[in-house]
Amino acid sequence: MVARARKLLSQKKIGHSGTLDPDATGVLLLGCGKVTRLLRFLTALPKSYVGEVVLGTETSTLDAAGEVTATYDMSEIRLDDVRAAALAFLGEIEQVPPMVSAVKVGGRRLHELAREGVEVEREPRRVTVHRLHVDATGEAHVFRMEVDCSSGTYVRALAADIGLALGGGAHLRDLRRTAIGSFTLAEARPLDDLVVLPPAAALRDYPSVRVDAPTAADVRHGKVLDLPDAGEGPVAVLDEGGELLAVYEPHKGRMKPSVVVGAG
Repeated sequence: MVARARKLLSQKKIGHSGTLDPDATGVLLLGCGKVTRLLRFLTALPKSYVGEVVLGTETSTLDAAGEVTATYDMSEIRLDDVRAAALAFLGEIEQVPPMVSAVKVGGRRLHELAREGVEVEREPRRVTVHRLHVDATGEAHVFRMEVDCSSGTYVRALAADIGLALGGGAHLRDLRRTAIGSFTLAEARPLDDLVVLPPAAALRDYPSVRVDAPTAADVRHGKVLDLPDAGEGPVAVLDEGGELLAVYEPHKGRMKPSVVVGAG
């Protein structure tokens, strides 16, 4: 997507705020030019997903793209059973990153090692599942799952863990990311109809303060400031016209710029 966007926008400097699985669809935020420096704030936003949990079949990638590695008779499992099992994964949990993820171990991406047939030990990571709703699909052994979660949560792993908790196995299919923070499918555009938003929009989920012209000049030069209305940060600092100047974060009782966007 990044490579194609570079051609469409005639812009070399483009990045993204977090990968999607190869078979997944949905919201992907791109940053152009100086805004690529703001992408880490977008990556940190909570995410929302919808997908289908297929009981009775485990795969090598935890989704429908992988090879079947095990099958189970889970014909007795009902919707209430799946909902009860899902409750155990609400709140703060630990997840082991899948071998087909983009996490780096020893300087190598896990999915690169997986393609070479190598499996390595992975440290579990703490993530938070804020909401987990399960419904029937009308198809036997397949359940629709809606997830609101923290950044870094692997929905594939969640589906596989629910299958394990039910005494068998499962994989995920038809994963779709429906939101990154306040950026939802309602605003999403196909790649050939991209909409470029102003830099200030990238920080719309964070607190913001507007500063007068003299303070704006200090911000453009990266000065440490007292910003009493900024809260604990990160905070978007805007000029009087609402243009993004910088992102400030706490520093020794004051506020220090972590990214300056406005020209010096």
